[in-house]
Amino acid sequence: MEWLDALTLARIQFAFTVSFHIIFPAFTIGLASYMAVLNGLHLWTGKEVYLTLFNYWKKIFAVAFGMGVVSGIVMSYQFGSNWSVFSDKTGPVLGPLMGYEVMSAFFLEAGFLGVMLFGRARVGPKLHFFATAMVALGTFMSAFWILSVNSWMQTPAGYGINEVGQFIVEDWFKVIFNPSFPYRLVHMLLAAYLTTAFVVGGVAAFHLLKERKRMSQPGAAPSPESQAATRVMFSMAMWMAAIVAPIQIMAGDAHGLNTLAHQPAKIAAIEGHTESQGKAPLILIGIPNAKEERIDYAISVPYLSSLILTHSLDGVVPGIRSTPAADRPPLGIVFFAFRSMVGVGMLMLCIGLWSLWLRYRGRLYDAPLMHRCAVFMGPSGFVAILSGWIVTEVGRQPFTVYNLLRTADSHSPIDATAIAFSLAAFVVVYFSLFGAGVYYILRQMKAPPGEGHGGADLSVHEPIRAAGLVPGPTLAAKSSQAGLTDDTGART
Repeated sequence: MEWLDALTLARIQFAFTVSFHIIFPAFTIGLASYMAVLNGLHLWTGKEVYLTLFNYWKKIFAVAFGMGVVSGIVMSYQFGSNWSVFSDKTGPVLGPLMGYEVMSAFFLEAGFLGVMLFGRARVGPKLHFFATAMVALGTFMSAFWILSVNSWMQTPAGYGINEVGQFIVEDWFKVIFNPSFPYRLVHMLLAAYLTTAFVVGGVAAFHLLKERKRMSQPGAAPSPESQAATRVMFSMAMWMAAIVAPIQIMAGDAHGLNTLAHQPAKIAAIEGHTESQGKAPLILIGIPNAKEERIDYAISVPYLSSLILTHSLDGVVPGIRSTPAADRPPLGIVFFAFRSMVGVGMLMLCIGLWSLWLRYRGRLYDAPLMHRCAVFMGPSGFVAILSGWIVTEVGRQPFTVYNLLRTADSHSPIDATAIAFSLAAFVVVYFSLFGAGVYYILRQMKAPPGEGHGGADLSVHEPIRAAGLVPGPTLAAKSSQAGLTDDTGART
């Protein structure tokens, strides 16, 4: 495979743009639900601290949502420019699903987003809570449709092939609820919630450390409102980590069993075994040898791979050579990406359990080592999601539709030079545009909650325009425009 041929450049371009894009929807899925909970708790209890936290996070949500929309639009461009054969062959199946995502999910988000960000003083707290819940529901429905699309590409079902070679729908229920879809949807939603929990927990821990430093200085003390908001924020985040991390491990186990049944070649690359075998050891780490198709210098645990994947000590785990050479995914990338995802997940579990122990001892807010670890783990969810996405997509190779349509047969008849120029343009624009957005988000996170985050609605002049993401007068207007023009990419 040449590094500068059209196919490879198209794959690099798609990998680059989707890696930027996926972190924003994943974050906003969890953050929208968190904000709905905050709004609901304020409505139920009347405690101002929940409204303070809601207003603290809504500016961050607005910027992340805007960056998700902008980065998603590019995905539509690439389907048409770089992957036109794929779009033509799968269009009768995937096109309607993407349309359902726009109509049922993105329009719902965009329709209520303006009320959530700007309308509390105008519509009242109950309708404002309803709008926030609708935005959260929209993010969930968006994940539902996009995971259905991607899962069908992994485990196609309910389809036929017409006389011109296009996939057509024979059973919509089987298309939508294909064999891997329930597992992948649960796994992705839990990953989104964990990602948000650790971002929120990392921000709260940062301010707890600053609070501790200020308390050590004579005459300096944080405001009671900020202190209360920071502690509530940290407590809620750690509860989420402690509850969801173990559930995610169980969901991952079920997903692994499903993958073994439907995509054994992906499991072979994940596990790194050369030949299929029973009583297979779990290779913890090693150096993939792609030429010999084995893992050198492997450190392994006997029987554990069979036990995890088959729930039996002598269960058979597929080896790399059980799949024809032309149909094998890349070994090294899948092997390391999976271990990165699992390693981060284990650290998340440890943080959650540690927080329960500190909570039991009454020291959750007085444990600087824990707070430093929480700050370090703040971006861990993004690392896990990107690693998991690499396992999913690279592990499906060399197919775009598993075992039915090869990647080499899916790309457009386009010159490599054109793709190279557009890739270079994307790199420059993405790092500048999204760099500004991320800088603004980090600046917002650096300010403690309760300082300038009272009950006022988000100003129409910030934060989106400040980040350079939306030139128009309001985010609501931009969202409506994006909903009318973005046909596939808002949550690709």
